[in-house]
Amino acid sequence: MLDAAFRSRLDGPLDRLVAPLERIGVSPNAVTAGGFAIGVAACVAIAYERWWLGLALWLANRLADGLDGPLARRRGPTDLGGLFDITADFAIYGGVLVAIGIALPEARLAALVVFLTYYLSGSSFLAFSSLATKREMEGDGRSLQFPAGIAEGTETIAAYLLILAFPDRAEVLLWIWATLVAITLVQRLTMITQLLR
Repeated sequence: MLDAAFRSRLDGPLDRLVAPLERIGVSPNAVTAGGFAIGVAACVAIAYERWWLGLALWLANRLADGLDGPLARRRGPTDLGGLFDITADFAIYGGVLVAIGIALPEARLAALVVFLTYYLSGSSFLAFSSLATKREMEGDGRSLQFPAGIAEGTETIAAYLLILAFPDRAEVLLWIWATLVAITLVQRLTMITQLLR
């Protein structure tokens, strides 16, 4: 829901941040790999109930995810880089849920339901991206086309920030988040249905 607005405001600052990385020859895939490693460390910290460390590492992971795209646009994006990026994102989104389930047994069911809604919503947007490419719909320059929804990347950052900052409220927050992701699934399926007509 907020991704397009935030992206338009962050594109300039993020582009300036990656300029030094481009000068020293850092590849977008290296930034993605570094971000993934940080994300794995975040998951481990969360599983061991080191909530603030996990939160800090999660935010660093999100920063890396914000940098690999502008760097790729400077150096020339590749399909392999796009695949690597989305796979790393999904792995860490899911890994955080697994880590929360390890740390908080009472929140496991809610975490599993969020996982299911991610699986379904992710499947729908990947289907949309494929169909949009097939029908030559204009995108926003990213490797994949993302149909808008109430729960996108910006909202995911906010949701995880709240959950990790207030682990004693994690179960309730996860149920709320699952509901929002499910609404996004319905939005995306509606959009795909209209596209197919």
